[in-house]
Formats: sequence, C-alpha cells, structure tokens
Amino acid sequence: MKHNFGAGPCILPQEVFQEASQAVLDFNNTGLSILEISHRSREFESVIVETERLVRELLNVPQNYAVLFLQGGASQQFAMVPLNLLPEGGKAAYLDTGVWASKAVKEAKNIGSVAIVATSSDKNYTYIPKGFDIPSDAAYFHYTSNNTIYGTEVFDKPKTNLPTVVDMSSDILSREIDVREYDLIYAGAQKNMGPAGVTLVIVKEEILGKAGRTIPTIFDYQSHIKGGSMYNTPPVFSIYVSMLNLRWLKAKGGVAVMEQENIIKARTLYDEIDRNPFFKGTAAVEDRSRMNVTFVMDSPELEEEFLALAKERNLVGIKGHRSVGGFRASIYNALTITSINALVDAMREFEDTHK
Repeated sequence: MKHNFGAGPCILPQEVFQEASQAVLDFNNTGLSILEISHRSREFESVIVETERLVRELLNVPQNYAVLFLQGGASQQFAMVPLNLLPEGGKAAYLDTGVWASKAVKEAKNIGSVAIVATSSDKNYTYIPKGFDIPSDAAYFHYTSNNTIYGTEVFDKPKTNLPTVVDMSSDILSREIDVREYDLIYAGAQKNMGPAGVTLVIVKEEILGKAGRTIPTIFDYQSHIKGGSMYNTPPVFSIYVSMLNLRWLKAKGGVAVMEQENIIKARTLYDEIDRNPFFKGTAAVEDRSRMNVTFVMDSPELEEEFLALAKERNLVGIKGHRSVGGFRASIYNALTITSINALVDAMREFEDTHK
C-alpha cells in the first residue's frame, strides 16, 4: 500500500477511482465513455447539476451566490478576480503569505493598483501576519487561506467591511466555513475536491458588473453564470470525478465530520514532530496548516537517509518544495489516519536506529 502525501494533484478515495474507471469504459450504461460524451447531453447535464447541488449542500452556499466550474486553475483566477472586481482607477488590498499570494498580487498589478496590507516574507512566510490595517477605500480584500509550500493556514477571516476574496485551493471542504463571510471563493480542485482540470468559483452575484471595463468574454464571470459553466466546453471528466468525490464526502457525514478527522490527523503528526528530537516544524505553531505539514531535520545531512527510509515504507511525496527544502506531508481529506500512523512509525524507527 502506498501512502500518498503528495501536495497536488493529490490522493483521492479508492472507491472514487473505481467508479471513475468504470465510467471511462462505459458511463451509466450509455455505451460511451465519460471521456467522449457530449457536454450538452442530458447525461452530463445531470452530472453538473448534481455537482453544483453537492457543493451548495456541503458548504451551505446561499442562493444569491453562483457556483461555477471553470478551467485555468487558481492561476487564471489571479487575473479574473481583478478584471471583474477592480474598477479603473481603483485599488485592491492583498495579504502576502507566500508564493501563490505573491503571484495573485503580480497579476492584480497588471490590471490596477494594489496595496499589500502585510507580508510574512521577512521570515520566509513561516507565519501569518496579524494586526494589520486594510484600507477602507479598496475595492476588495484578497488573501490565500492555506499556503501549501510553507505549511501555514488562516483559520479566522481577517476583519474587514470590504468585499472579501479568498483562494481556498488547498483547504476547501476540509473545514467548515461560513460562505456568507466571503464575496468570492475560488479553489483549484486538485487538493480536496477532485482531479486537476477544474476550478471551483463561488461568487456573490451582486458584486459583479461594476468594474467599468470591457472584460474579454471568457474572463467575465457573468458569461459563465449565464452559460451555466458551459460557456465553453467544460472539463467533463474532472467535474464528474469531483462529483464522485463530493458524494464520498457527503456519505462520510460532510465537512463537519471531515474537519474533526483532519484535526486528529494533523495533531497526531505535529505531536510526533514536536516530540522526536530528529525533526522540527517550520511554521509558527499558532499558524500550522492542517493540510500541509512542513518540517525539517535537526541534522539536515540526515534528510536523504530519512527519504530513503520513507521510500522503503511506501511513503510517497513527502519531500519539501524545492524553494524551502525539508519535508512536506500533505494530509488532504482522502488521506487516512492509517497513513499518518505509517509516517509517524517511520519517524520513530529513524529515531530508534540513530540514538
């Protein structure tokens, strides 16, 4: 058994793979593969309707919010957000907590003025800034809720009266949120929702159409709302597998149950990191992510040896991002406590053999 700690594309439940693989051969007894059915067919229409219904149910999305399934990943959203929300001559407020937040800032600057309200770059993004001021005259406030590379997570939404935009690519559906606190949520699917290829957008419709600029049709949220996420050919297979994964999440008891499992998984691994003299966490304790656990060895020269042991124990994907080194265990929804315990056992085995 492989224990997949990859940061994304990431682990999905085995039962989802099994059902999806059957649909590749014959989707719902149509005699056609899910890979070849028309996105305009009744069969796929039922898929996209159910996928939206499950998103709304699991996240309790109000009716005045549109739910969209787009392409281009979160990187496309970095540009779509300011194109749709940042008026000519206006400015947007951004919190800088890592690579992806910085890339969002860069794209917004191509479209208008950006005020960076705070940054944790001074300590290589190992903490979440606090106590910062958000300018009241900004068009919106943007932040990234979970920082996969650095292992930090924002659990409490910063207080502001501005429209709030959040990139939840790596913690969507992992914990309960109040969608009403946000005006636009976007998330690449490939962490907790489904496979790479589809991006979830949840947007309050009343904030749209006010930027005062001509937006290319493909980048206009209103075009996709009007087209029911089918302005252009949608990523059919990615949406279908996301639907299967959302069914799985619902059957488990929903996001509240999943959140409790994630708390236990993260606590189990962090407790071992804090106990084991060979390892130490890199993120500020109060900002530790439940999705991406980052740590290093007290003796860096031993890291390759531990990676070799991890490989022997079928622990996959724990090498840290190339920009920070060390280790990163991504423990998304579908990763079980069994896999967490396997990693903990390997860390204890390493300790025992190096005393």
